[in-house]
This record gives sequence, C-alpha cells and structure tokens, in this order.
Amino acid sequence: MRIPAQATGSGADPDGPEDRLRRFATIWSRAIFPSTATSLTRPEFETHLTPLARELKEALHARHFDTTPAGRVGADLVAANCTDPDALSRTLGVIDSYLVLYCGTEDLPAEECRARCSRLQHVLAAGFAHALRERTLAEQEAIARSALAARSEAEVALHATEARFHAVFEGAAIGIGIADLDGNVLEVNDTLTQMFGGLEHHVRSRKVSEWVHPEDGPHVWRMYGELIQGEREHFRVEKPFYRNDGTVLWTNLTLSLLRDAEGAPQYQLALMEDTTERRLLNLRLRYEATHDALTGLPNRTLFFERLEKTLAADEGARFGLCYLDLDGFKAINDSLGHAAGDRLLVEVADRLQSCATAPGEMVARLGGDEFVALTTGPGTESGATDLASRILGALSHTVRLDGREFTVRGSVGIVEGLAAERSAAEVLRSADITMYRAKAAGGNRYEVADAEADARAITRHGLTTALPAALERGEFFIEYQPLVHLGDGTVHGAEALVRWSHPQHGVLGPDRFIPLAEHTGLIVPLGRWVLEQSVRQAMAWQEQLPEGTPGAPPRINVNLSPTQLHHPGLVTDTVEVLDRIGLPPGSLCLEVTESALIGADEDLLKPLRQLAEMGVDIALDDFGTGYSNLANLRRLPVSVLKLDRSFTQGMQQHPADPVDLKIVEGIVSLAHSLELAVTVEGVETGAQAEHLRRLGCDTAQGWYYARPGPPEQLRSLSLADAV
Repeated sequence: MRIPAQATGSGADPDGPEDRLRRFATIWSRAIFPSTATSLTRPEFETHLTPLARELKEALHARHFDTTPAGRVGADLVAANCTDPDALSRTLGVIDSYLVLYCGTEDLPAEECRARCSRLQHVLAAGFAHALRERTLAEQEAIARSALAARSEAEVALHATEARFHAVFEGAAIGIGIADLDGNVLEVNDTLTQMFGGLEHHVRSRKVSEWVHPEDGPHVWRMYGELIQGEREHFRVEKPFYRNDGTVLWTNLTLSLLRDAEGAPQYQLALMEDTTERRLLNLRLRYEATHDALTGLPNRTLFFERLEKTLAADEGARFGLCYLDLDGFKAINDSLGHAAGDRLLVEVADRLQSCATAPGEMVARLGGDEFVALTTGPGTESGATDLASRILGALSHTVRLDGREFTVRGSVGIVEGLAAERSAAEVLRSADITMYRAKAAGGNRYEVADAEADARAITRHGLTTALPAALERGEFFIEYQPLVHLGDGTVHGAEALVRWSHPQHGVLGPDRFIPLAEHTGLIVPLGRWVLEQSVRQAMAWQEQLPEGTPGAPPRINVNLSPTQLHHPGLVTDTVEVLDRIGLPPGSLCLEVTESALIGADEDLLKPLRQLAEMGVDIALDDFGTGYSNLANLRRLPVSVLKLDRSFTQGMQQHPADPVDLKIVEGIVSLAHSLELAVTVEGVETGAQAEHLRRLGCDTAQGWYYARPGPPEQLRSLSLADAV
C-alpha cells in the first residue's frame, strides 16, 4: 500500500537522520494504527514503532547485509497486537514506499537499496507470519486440548460442557480434525472443511494415510508413525495437501497424540493453518528479490547462489563461466538517453537467453551492462567457448533504436575449470579480469582466463591502490644517471629517475608504476615531488663544488609525462620550486617524449614556450620513435634532442653498422643546424662512445659511464673531473 503524499505532512524535508527516522515511524503508525488491537494511543504506538524503524534502517545500511532484524520486527508487530492481516499489508506498503526515501544511504547504489528493501519486506512478512502462527497455534492447541477434554467430561457429566466444546471447536480460526489411531477421521470443524473445498463427507470419508503429497519428505511419515506408536507426543511440519479439485493446499500442520486416562494412545489431533496465500506472497517476494526488474533475468543474488552451489558440487564436476560487458554502451546512453539504453539491455537479455537454453546453462544480469552466463556438466572445456561464440554471434545482429540501427559489441572473459577449486568471488574476479583483457585487445572477442595474467592484473591493481599511500609514506626515491660531455668526458649533469621501494615487491622501476600513476592522476603530485627533490639535489651539487671549478655547474634532467603537460599548474609549480630552492632555470632540463608532442597544438606548447623563455631547457626524449615530421622541430620549443638507443645499438658491434652511422650523422647534422644539442641514451661500450663523439654528439648517458645510483655517485664523478 502507498500512503498519499498529503499524508506525510507539509512536505518539508527533515533536518537530520533522526528526524527522517521519526517521520518514517509517524507514517508507519498512521498507516497501521486503525488495524491494531492495542490499548496504546496513536502517539504511544508511534513511540513503540520508532525502535523497530531504527532496526530496519540499520539493517538497510549494514555493511554486511543481514535480514534477521526484519524478522524480529515482524514478530514485534504481532507481540504489539498488530495481528490483523491488513496491518501486515500496510506495513509492507509503507516499507516499500518510504524506507529507502527516509532511511536510505548514498553509500549504496539505488538498485542495491531497492533490492535490500525487497529482501527486508520478505523477511518481515515471514517473521510476522511465523509469530502469528506460533501465537495462534499455541492458543488454538490449548483451546483444542481443553475442548477435547471438555468433550470427554461431557460424556459423563454436563451437557453445558459439551456445548462449550463444540462452540470452541467449530469457532476456531484454524482447521481442527480428530482421528483414531487407525487414521479414520472422526471429527472436523468447519474451518478445516472449507480449507479442503467445503465438502465435509469428502474429508470424513478419507483416512489420514491417503493424504500423501509428492513433496512430502520421508521424515513426515516417519514422525507420524512414531506418534501413532506413542513414541512421540507431537510434531510440526509444513505440508501440502491435494484438494478435491486438484489444487494444492499448503498448511502448517501440528499433529498431537491424545492419551486416555491410563496414558495409552487414543486419538490424534490435527491443527492446520492455511498458508497457501502467504506462500505465494513469499514466492513473489523471493522472485522480486532474485530477479532483475528491467530484464527479468536472474540478478546478482540468485546468480551467486547458483554459482556457489555449482562450485560446491562433487569432486570432478566442471563449470564454465562467461562474463560479458558491452563495448561502447555508455556512448549509446549518452547519445540516445537512458530509456533507449534500457531497451537495448532488454534486447541483449533476450538474445542471451536464446543462447543459454541447454540443460545446466543460465544467464544473469549483474548490473549496468554486465551479464554472466554459466554452464555446467560434462564438456565445459569446449562448452564455455562455444557459449561465448554463440553470445557474440547473437549480439552481432543490428538493433534498431529510435529509428537508428546499432551494432552491439561485447567483450567476454571465460573461466573454466573444476568445481571446488576456487570460491565464487575468486571465479568472478578472474572472469572480470579476463573480460577487461578482451576489451583491451580491441573488444568484440573473448579471452580465456590465464592464472599468470590474473596474477599480473591483481598485482597491477594492488600497485594502483597502494600508490597514494606510498607517496604519503615516502616510499619513493630518486636515482641519478650521469650525463657525460663526449668532447672532454666531463660530467655535464644527471637525469633523475624515480624508483618505488615497495614493501612486498622490492624496488620497482618507473615502467612498473608510472603508467598506473598516469591512469589514476597521481602522476601530477608524484611529478611535483620528483621535480622538487631533483632541483634540491642539483642545488646541493652546485653548493658542494669547490670554488673556481671550471665549466658550467651540473644540471638536472627531469621527465615530464603527457598528463603533466596538460596540467594547468605546470609553469606555476616549476617557477615556485626554482625560486624557493634558488636553482637557476638554466640548470634544469625538462624531458618530454616525442610521442607526447606529435600533433601538439599551440595550447599544449604554450607552457613549454614559457618555460623555455625563462631559460629552462626542453629536451625531446626518445627522438626517432614517434614518426614525427622533422620539419616540425622548428616550431617546438626544444633545445635538446635525446636520440633513442635503437639508433645506436648497431655501433656496439664491430664493424659498426654503416646504416646506423649514416642515420645518426644525418640527425646530428640536422639538430646542429637548428641549434639543438644532441644527447644519446644507452651507451654501453667504449667503441660506441667513440663513434658518437666522432659523429658530433654532444652528451651521452649509459652503463658505459655509470648506472643510475645515489646522488653521491655524481658528486664523486664531478669532483674527479674538477681535479
């Protein structure tokens, strides 16, 4: 039931969570107070409901979702004499309409909040029904026992006692039947007769042993036999019966043994509560809680139940799982709107269902544009890939939305293997990782899970999540590789190379974490830290040189990533660091990769021009790998070309590769004609260094001179040059 908007008061939002909680309790009390048999006033009744509302709110917010409090709330309503069926209906309506509205949380997605709310309604209804049944059965069984005892006494005593027995027996709200120990039905009340279709002779003419139903468990009739033998006093079960018209009657059955004055078994007393409608309600609530509202497919909850059951199968059983994510779905949502996106998801769901029709196959929607397909049984080694191929084939047909045709593409990650080897969470994580591997390979394809690839992805994820804390904890440090002047062999400066001293993985080079920092945006604060530390170290080197040392002071080269180039604070941060530390701009060189400047417009080049005008050198790093137009060099604000090592590897052999010599000679000639200095990376042999010196290269770096190391290494080399 929904409460009209005007019933909620003036409509102003409460100021805080407690006010919203009390507002929810007010709406709840107004809805069900007319259906209660309590002696409390409505304000008193509202006060009674407030802690129950708080239990529901806390259950909705719980990090580990648990529906148990909802069952207690249902039982508390019965204890408060809210036993009218309308009270339960109104309570479920209030929770459905207002619990998420007044007690929801922004920490959970709306879809998850609604799913939790639906589960809470289901468990509250079950708790209400269970408490009402227990209360009713306790009262009615006591009444029935006393009634039967009264009847026995009436046979030897007063007619008034027998009349009272019949009044209670016939007026009971639950079905009551009495049979002898052979199972012959002796008495039934009108309630029980109506439960079986209203024909008393059809009930009396049957024996208890004839009321067998295919869904009866073996324990039901075992306990019945023990009761007839006097080995058990009573038992309670949920049992279905067939009515005369073939429909099924579901009941909560309590069967008790009645003994004579000497204690010998004499009769059996049956108390039946009709639970058919409540069972149907529970099934509906269960369906809503386990199926996606948009597509009708099983949702994440039901899929996990099925997957966990599959993984708990006998040893040797196999399974296959396909994890699908649509490629480019966000573009459709953004261009055509969410309504069109929803229609597309419904179409995709229909196609997926048509692919998974074999026994042991199921399809579910996890949320958004993510779907999973599960296959079990023999042959999953090839069955999983066959299922993925069918899925991609079904998606390949165009979809028409709002007069336009779209081709749906998807990326599928496949996990196949033996059950009981991994948990459901581990299987889904592996499938998710594999799906993103398929997406990274271009999409519209499937990939099969690989343990090594999973481990690398998990490691990358761990490094990504650990990056912010690592910067705060000071786990990064800088090594310096000297830059040597090829003309006289003196130390020209050094390139700053950042390292990560990871607690578990040891020292990591920049290739392991710089791309991750780029992806997360942490490259900006990390790059600012590297710049400041490097400038501070360059200043320290200059201050440590003896007075009168000939030549220019050591310079520092710092790498800039593409993300830093686009950051608006690049120039401001660089100027602030140089001014605060006191390093002359001419002692700093910022290295930018050639690929980052291919096709760069003036907006991107503007900060580099500003820095170059201040005196900061700009080096074009990895020159020769980006296929840039050499004529563009004239418009770039660079003063140094750093030649990629691939051009000089042929100089390590004897004789040197003449093609490499010609290429390097041409590049050096072009650079010098443009008044650019040339630095060469990866120099590893003396012969290589000599070739580069003869070709006119200005500076070089590589293992031939020194590997990257602590700042003391450069100071030692500089002092040696000074001497």
